[in-house]
Amino acid sequence: MTVEAELRIDLPVERDVVAAERAATAFLEALGVDLSAPGLAETPGRMARAYAEMLTPRDFVMTTFDNDEGYDELVLAKAIPVRSVCEHHLLPFVGVAHVGYLPAQRILGLSKLARVVEMFAHRPQVQERLTKQIADWLSMHLHPRGVGVVIEADHMCMSLRGVRATGARTVTSTLLGTLRDDARSRAEFFAVAGIGAR
Repeated sequence: MTVEAELRIDLPVERDVVAAERAATAFLEALGVDLSAPGLAETPGRMARAYAEMLTPRDFVMTTFDNDEGYDELVLAKAIPVRSVCEHHLLPFVGVAHVGYLPAQRILGLSKLARVVEMFAHRPQVQERLTKQIADWLSMHLHPRGVGVVIEADHMCMSLRGVRATGARTVTSTLLGTLRDDARSRAEFFAVAGIGAR
């Protein structure tokens, strides 16, 4: 009989969107943006709400189940959308995460892999830390035999400013447990994720 377990993830963060709108107005005016121009009057409010949305993950309950069948092969969710904000410039970076694990005693509700990605992505981030946080969190709460996370993303701080390296994609990976220590398991993870061996 499968036993379900839940771990509630509460993310209590208050957002003062009214204060953010005032700050957005001051910010845009300081940069010379004419907020009386057609189409711009509501921009500070839209900007404040957009950033509040990008920086606020949804609450969720992490649901795990007994691994009754003793499943011991790779479980991998490919191309989970990643939307985050670079902590250095507060410009978005977007891409996909490939998240997998080798089950031990518990298996995870599959949608929760995407929820964990979202939980860590919806805050000012750097891609390297985001990749490691997802892997470490799954390892700590699920206790699998191995965890693998790869993120591929386009950073607007690279494409819209500075070097303007349009089309450059950043790839980061974190492997833990068997997926790090066993060459065959590592190769299988990268092959199933469709990104080639590292």
